[in-house]
Amino acid sequence: MSTLRILCIGGTGVISTAVVDRALASGHSVTLLNRGSSTGRPAAARAELVQADIRKPEDVRAALGNRTFDVVVDFVAFTPDHVATDIELFTGRTGQYVFISSASAYQKPPAALPIRESTPLRNPFWQYSRDKIACEDLLVAEYRERGFPVTIVRPSHTYDHTKIALAGGWTDIARMRAGRPVLVHGDGTSLWTLTHSTDFAKAFVGLLGLPQAIGDSFTITSDEVLPWNRIYQLFAEAAGAPEPDLVHVASETIAEYLPDLGPQLLGDKSHSVIFDNTKVKALVPEFVCTTPFALGAREILAWYDADPGRQQIDSELDAGFDRIIAAARRPSTGS
Repeated sequence: MSTLRILCIGGTGVISTAVVDRALASGHSVTLLNRGSSTGRPAAARAELVQADIRKPEDVRAALGNRTFDVVVDFVAFTPDHVATDIELFTGRTGQYVFISSASAYQKPPAALPIRESTPLRNPFWQYSRDKIACEDLLVAEYRERGFPVTIVRPSHTYDHTKIALAGGWTDIARMRAGRPVLVHGDGTSLWTLTHSTDFAKAFVGLLGLPQAIGDSFTITSDEVLPWNRIYQLFAEAAGAPEPDLVHVASETIAEYLPDLGPQLLGDKSHSVIFDNTKVKALVPEFVCTTPFALGAREILAWYDADPGRQQIDSELDAGFDRIIAAARRPSTGS
């Protein structure tokens, strides 16, 4: 396998950290371009570090000079303006530009399952998803009209040891350990897919440098599908908590009480999702997910329990959950 010169913009997030580690382990040369301000995850020791703010193109030009790369991956592009800057900066300077989109960009609610790359892109509920769609539209047009070498990747809910995949985060874990009721959207039977970042990285790094991936889009998720009730139960088991008292409330009602949760809930998590990964597996046959969520949940709890300072309860969210649960359990007066 030939060594690729890869530029990663960002490189210290949930997905990007695993991708950088995988790329380095695969023998590639990795350069990280970021502001050098991340405290959550240290930059990979064997990666080259270039300090610059991607939101300041002139600083990026000064930092990179005339360098070219086989692959440029932007892990922090969220709006068309971000992508337009990348197109200007890297046209003629990379053989492949990889955009991290989102599986939440797929049609919501989905008209059919499983979700494939041919599924329409439409999300009227979540601005984040609409921005990702607009980024894709810009990049596809640039590829068609000027040959900009884009590859689009759509992850769904990807996690590592630091991310609790519940609406309340540690607040939900603390509630379960205390035997307090926990709020679950809908009836808890909608299906969800959780992908460990190290599994995601297998497929992602496998796409780098492939001519067949240029101008195309790929879903990358686990094939494991779990109902939300089971996800909460797996966290309770990992936390050594009793069988959780799950209180089911309509997603729309939760969004009314807690507007900050609304867009992601109504625009993604309240809908059943089953993804077809056939397309990426055809190009990256070694892509096999080996971390079932039962193991992932234990890994998460071990990390949080290793340092009590990580166990932050959101008191405002906690009180909001109590209000919603109280209203849901209030006896109906009837007529």
